[in-house]
Parts: sequence; structure tokens; C-alpha cells
Amino acid sequence: MGVACLHNKFNFVTLPHLSLPFSKNPNPRIFPRKKNNLFLASASDTHVADSGKKLSSKKDDEFGDLKCWMHKNGLPSCKVVLKERPSHDEKHRPIHYIAASEDLQAGDVAFSVPNSLVVTLERVLGNETVAELLTTNKLSELACLALYLMYEKKQGKESFWYPYIRELDRQRGRGQLAVESPLLWSKDELAYLTGSPTKAEVLERAEGIKREYNELDTVWFMAGSLFQQYPYDIPTEVFPFEIFKQAFVAVQSCVVHLQKVPLARRFALVPLGPPLLAYSSNCKAMLSAIGGSVELVVDRPYKAGEPIVVWCGPQPNSKLLINYGFVDNDSSYDRLVVEAALNTEDPQYQDKRLVVQRNGKLSVQVFHVYAGKEKEAVSDMLPYLRLGYVSEPSEMQSVLSSQGPVCPVSPCMERAVLDQLAYYFNRRLAIYPTTLNEDESLLSDPNLNPRRRVATQLVRLEKKILHACLQATNDLIDQLPDHTVSPCPAPYAPLLK
Repeated sequence: MGVACLHNKFNFVTLPHLSLPFSKNPNPRIFPRKKNNLFLASASDTHVADSGKKLSSKKDDEFGDLKCWMHKNGLPSCKVVLKERPSHDEKHRPIHYIAASEDLQAGDVAFSVPNSLVVTLERVLGNETVAELLTTNKLSELACLALYLMYEKKQGKESFWYPYIRELDRQRGRGQLAVESPLLWSKDELAYLTGSPTKAEVLERAEGIKREYNELDTVWFMAGSLFQQYPYDIPTEVFPFEIFKQAFVAVQSCVVHLQKVPLARRFALVPLGPPLLAYSSNCKAMLSAIGGSVELVVDRPYKAGEPIVVWCGPQPNSKLLINYGFVDNDSSYDRLVVEAALNTEDPQYQDKRLVVQRNGKLSVQVFHVYAGKEKEAVSDMLPYLRLGYVSEPSEMQSVLSSQGPVCPVSPCMERAVLDQLAYYFNRRLAIYPTTLNEDESLLSDPNLNPRRRVATQLVRLEKKILHACLQATNDLIDQLPDHTVSPCPAPYAPLLK
């Protein structure tokens, strides 16, 4: 189904489609119930929403592949080709990916997709409705795009977007490692992430998707010009939560964040974009809005047949796994979080709060520990932690009158600070059920379950950061004078978590 039936006030370009009659009900927002089992058969049948149900080759040939469909509808000549690699799971179809169709040099335009083939909220809802929806803080752009594609999929081959939706179904939200986001993993599979803060992030994100699902009817009522095209009931009656979650994750895996565009166009679904394009942390190429198109300029040479990569943004591996189902072992953006907080029961809490604010910190401070920069991170934490160990009012007055994060601590007190930090890193490492050596052994198994593999890659990288922090802390302890011992724990030491 195209977007030509959108209300005329939005002045959108007409696309080929088969119109459905509007309801003649006096209340155009209430439609008779129409049974359609496409999304209701089972959760495993869908993924904007299909779990690998094979379409016959005749059906595929009827519409041609994604690129052919795009050329028929305005895609100019480009320098890429669709190729495939086998899936880890024999039940699922091979993964498609974008490769160079000829030798490319840095600066070449690989493709330029016209806006008529790009799905944005501007196309779906219009600027005015988008602004109103997003200011409610109840629905994200991803939820609106997922809902739109679910309704479009219900149209089947009548939808203008049928070839693109069919490609999303084929990919099943899988990234370049052919693994779905842990948002779609079972409870037993999430146990692979035990010890990692990513597990809590997955559960929190899942709760957020559930909250958005409960608000879907808001879109239906507010965007009448869009949903009059679909003679179905309101979203939560048409689509079970599991179907919406699968669609949401599929959209999340391929949405592109465009820069320097209006709010309603910042999140876009580009048919030749991810997940067909692989992500890389050390790449500079990005999909960009240029005039009336979204184009990709490559940042490196490619030989014909090589997969093309784009930058995934400054995301840590936890976000890469949740959003796209992969882990980048070479990412310079990978990091862990250490949260430190001043003890609110400390009689000198207010004075210490003033000191940390004066030095650009907060009473509850988040420290980012980047891979390869663990020593710097530990050094950044120490002045904050030392402040918590100041107990004498005269010492506190000295700190208040000084410039910079300076605390007069003795070697023994420094040992106490470092001991607290070392204990914290050891405690975090102990939460993981496996050691680094055991992780290495698991990853050497070529038959390891793909989801277990990416989870193990993630926790292995996290442990490496924690071990490096522990080593940096122990090195500082070794630099203290001989026989320096920690005094009794400070009653108001900062809290670490």
C-alpha cells in the first residue's frame, strides 16, 4: 500500500498502489471487524514478522528482488548488488547483504535512494501529527514506524511496500552475524548474559516496548488521515504484543538516523540500508540526506563482491547487541559504566556535594570506562573517592578553600580508597558465571550456538575492561610505601555500583 491516500494537506508524492475504499460509516474512526489471520497465526510466524516461512520461488519471481523493485520505482543506476550468505539456522533463509557490484574508490557514491522509496514519519503521519505525538513522550519514532509497517503488511501484495517488507521478513531482524537482538531471546538464552549489565538493559528495553504497545491506540486516534486506509480495528485489538515486539525489533535493526533533517525525517527506513549494509565502528561512511535522496558515499576502496560497511555511531557493544544483534571486537567506543555516589548520611555531605559540583561532577556520578583507557578512568575516579574519605571538619575546610580536586590523604587512606576500588572490580568479576579462559574455550568451538557466541563475546570484552581496571588499581597499590595498610573502613565512604 502506498502513501498516496494520506490527507491532501501533506502534499506527498503519489506512489503506485491499489486503493482500498474508505469506510462509509458515519464515524470514520470506527470500522467493522474484519478477520485477517496474517499476524494472528502465531508469534513465530511473523517478523514484520515472519520466522522463516519460505515463500515459493514463483511468488518471489512475481515481484523480483528488492533492487529490481526499487529500480522500477525510481532508483537510479547504482554500484551495489544484493548477495547472500547462509544462515546459522538451517530452518531460516540465507542472509542478504549489500556488496560492491564493481571496484569502488573512497568518495564514490555507492547508491542514491530517492525519498519516494524511503519510509519516514513525515511520509507516514505528517509533520504536525509527528510533533504532537513525540511531545507526549509516550511513543517513539520506532513504534510509529513499526505500526505503519504492520498495517502495510496486512495489505499483502496490495501494499506498495510489499517487496521491502518481504525483505525485512527474510532478514528477521538479524544483523551481520545472523543473530537477532536479545530482545527476542528466550529466558534461558538471556542467561548467557548473566553478570553483564546488558541483561538488565534488555529487560528494561522490553518493558519500554510494552509501554509503547499500550499507547499504540493513541496513534490510531490521532492519525486519522493515515489509518482510514486500513479497515481494521484499533492496533491493540489487531496485533498481539509479541507481534508488535517482533516488528519493533525488526525496525530497530534497520532504522537510519539521518542528520540535518527535520524532526519528522530523522529516523528513516532505507531499503538498501541496514541490515543489508553491515555496521562497523571504525568506518566513517554514513547514509546522508542529500537533496531529495538518501545516499551512501564509501570511505574506503572496495573490490567487486566485497560487502559494504557503514558507521554504526559511537555505541558501546551492549547497544550494538541490543539494537543490531552483533558485537564489534575492535570498537574504540566500547565501555562500561561505574556509578559512584557520595554518602548522603555523611554529616559533611553538603560540603562534599559543593566540592564535586565545583569540579564538574555530581553527587551521583557516572564514570565511563573505555576499552584501552582503563588507567585514565581509574585516575579520574580517585579524586572523587578520596573526597568521601575526608572526615575531619578542618580537612574539609582545607578542601573547600583549595582549587581543583585536591584532598589531603595519607598513604594509609590512599590504600583504603584503592582497596575499595579493587574490591568493587573483583566483586563485579565474580558475578559472571564463567572466567575469561572459559570464554575463550567456548568461542573456539565452531559449533557454538550463535546467540551464545555473541553473548560470550560481549561478556568477554566486559571482563577484559574490568581486569584492566583491577590491574591499574593494583599497580597503584604497589606504588605505595611498603607496609602501608588500610585503616578501618571509612564510615561514609562513597558508594560504588
